[in-house]
Amino acid sequence: LRSRYHTFTDCISWWKIDKCKNDYDSGVERRLEEECLCRLPSLGMAILPIHRVPGDSRSSRHGREKVVLLAIFVLFTFVCFGAFFFVPDFRDKLTASSSAENPVQAFVNQHVQQLAAPARPNVDHIPVHESLPGNENQETKPTIRNLDVQSTTADKKVPEVVETRAPAVTTTQAASPTVPKSAPDAETTKRRDFIVQMARHAWKGYEKYAWGQNELKPISRVGHSASIFGSSAMGATIVDSLDTLYIMGLKDEYKKARDWVEKSLDFNTGAQVSVFEITIRFLGGLLSAYALTKDEVYKTKAIAIGHKLLPAFNTPSGLPYAQVNLGSGVGRNWNWASGGCSILAEVGTMHLEFAYLTVISGDPVFLQKVEKVRDILEQTDRPNGLYYNYIHPSTKSWCQRHVSMGALGDSFYEYLLKSYIQSGGTDKRARKMYDEAMKALEPLIITSTGDHLMFIAEKREPSVENKMDHLACFSAGMIGLGKKDAPADLQGKYDTWSKGLVNTCHESYDRTASKIGPESFYFHSRDATCTNAKQRYYILRPEVIEGYFYMWRLTKDPKYRQWGWDAAQAIEKHCRVNDGYSGIRDVDSV
Repeated sequence: LRSRYHTFTDCISWWKIDKCKNDYDSGVERRLEEECLCRLPSLGMAILPIHRVPGDSRSSRHGREKVVLLAIFVLFTFVCFGAFFFVPDFRDKLTASSSAENPVQAFVNQHVQQLAAPARPNVDHIPVHESLPGNENQETKPTIRNLDVQSTTADKKVPEVVETRAPAVTTTQAASPTVPKSAPDAETTKRRDFIVQMARHAWKGYEKYAWGQNELKPISRVGHSASIFGSSAMGATIVDSLDTLYIMGLKDEYKKARDWVEKSLDFNTGAQVSVFEITIRFLGGLLSAYALTKDEVYKTKAIAIGHKLLPAFNTPSGLPYAQVNLGSGVGRNWNWASGGCSILAEVGTMHLEFAYLTVISGDPVFLQKVEKVRDILEQTDRPNGLYYNYIHPSTKSWCQRHVSMGALGDSFYEYLLKSYIQSGGTDKRARKMYDEAMKALEPLIITSTGDHLMFIAEKREPSVENKMDHLACFSAGMIGLGKKDAPADLQGKYDTWSKGLVNTCHESYDRTASKIGPESFYFHSRDATCTNAKQRYYILRPEVIEGYFYMWRLTKDPKYRQWGWDAAQAIEKHCRVNDGYSGIRDVDSV
C-alpha cells in the first residue's frame, strides 16, 4: 500500500521509486539543494492480511497455512512498476464476511488470525535474476542537471493490490518468492530484468558509500542520516528495501540486509523522528518482510519500534503527534503545520501497520490506538462531507479549510479503502468512510475546458485551484481499485475517474522534454503542464507509475504497461548517475 505524501519510495523506479524529498536554501530564490537522496524503496505496508483470531486446534491450522502464500502473493503483486514485468497476474478475489462489528476486541476476535510461521527461508533458494549483458558496469552521465535534495516532510507512496487466493502450504515449507505459472514472453522478461538491474545499480551505490546510514547522496557519494529519520544512522534504506530485494531474488543483497537488521538495527536512540515516516518505512518494511518470510527477526524488531511509537499518541485527543523522541517518548507537531496542528495524511496513515502489528504480537494496544484515531475523524463535523488537511490534536477541530488529494491529504483516503481490503471486506466502517469521502470530492474532479483532461483540483475555501500534484496521481489506481464492492451509484464513476485521471497523469509526463512529469501541473493556458518554474523538478516520485500498475492489473490494457516502460527508460536516461539515481531540477531542460 503506498503511503505517498511524504516519501514512500526513494530511488529506483518501478520497484517503487522512493521520493527523495526536496529541501530549500534560505536564500531569496529558494532554489533546490544540490543533492538528492536516493535509496531503494519498500513495499511499505502492502495489504498485509488480517484473518480470524488464532485457535490452537489442528483444524484451524489448515486455514492459517493457506494465508502464508496469500500474504506472499499479495505483497508480490504490490510492487509498483517492476511488477509489470516480474509478477504473475492476480485474480481479484476478496474474502468476505457478514460481520460488521467495529469495537476493537470484536475486531481482533473475529478478523485477526496469526499467520502460521514456517521455517525461516533459506536465501540460497531465492532465484537471482541475471542482469542484462553490458549493463553491469555501465556508467551513465545524466543529461539533466541532477540534484541530491535532502528529504523533508512535504512528500508522501505506499500502494495497493487486490487480495488473492493461493494454494495451501505446510508450516515446514519456507516462504519463497511466488513463481509465475507461465513464463513471460521474451520482451517482458528483458524489461523485467532491466528493472532488476536498475535496482541492483542503486543498491550497490548505497552499499558502497552509505551502508548503515539512512540514505545515500548518489552524486556526492556520502551517506545522510538526518531530517525525518532523526540524527541517528538506523539504516532506513536497508529496512525499507528488504521486501524489494527478496521479491526481486537478489539473494546476496537480501541476506546482507537481513543480517544487518538482526545485528545492528537498534531503536534505543534519542533521535527525534517523524512518526509517519518511521511507521511506513521501518514498521511497514519490517512487517512486509515478516509477512513474506516469517523470519522472527523482523517480528521482534517490528514490535520494538511499535512500542517506541506509542508515546506519540499521548495527546489530549488521542491523535498522534507528528514527531516523537525515541528515547524520551516526548512528542510534538511540526511548527510549520498550521500552528501546530496535526496533518490528515499523517494521523490517517498508520492503521494498516498497527492493525497487522496487533495480529502478529497479540497485543490489542496497537489496533486500539488507530481505531481511536478513526473514531475521531469519523465523528468530527465535516462541512459538505469534506475532510480537511489539518486537525487540532487537542480540540479535534479543523484548523484550515484546505482539501487536497495530493500532499497533506492523500494517503488518508488510501488507508480507508485498504483497511477494508485488509480485513477481507469486513471493515464496513472504513469502506463507508471511503465512499462518502469520494462523493464529497466529486465537485473537485474536473474536466478541463482546453484538452478535456480530468484532474482533482485543490480547494482552499472558498477558492478552487486548477492544479494537481504528482503526489495525487496515486488516486487513479486507488479509485480503480475501489470499484469492486462500491455502491451501485459509484461503480461507473470510479471506472470513469480512474481512467481519466491516469490518462491526465500520463499527459503530464508526455508533455515535457524529458518525458518525466513535474512536481505539480496546472490547467490554464496549456493543460497538464507546469507553469511555475520552481515546481518543474522531479524527485523520483512513484505515484504516476503506481497508477499505471493498478490500471494494468485491473484492465489488462497493454498501454499501461507500455507507459510504465516508457517512464522507466526516461528515468534511466535522465536520472541515472554513477552510483544511483538522482532527482533532476527541470523536467523541461534536457
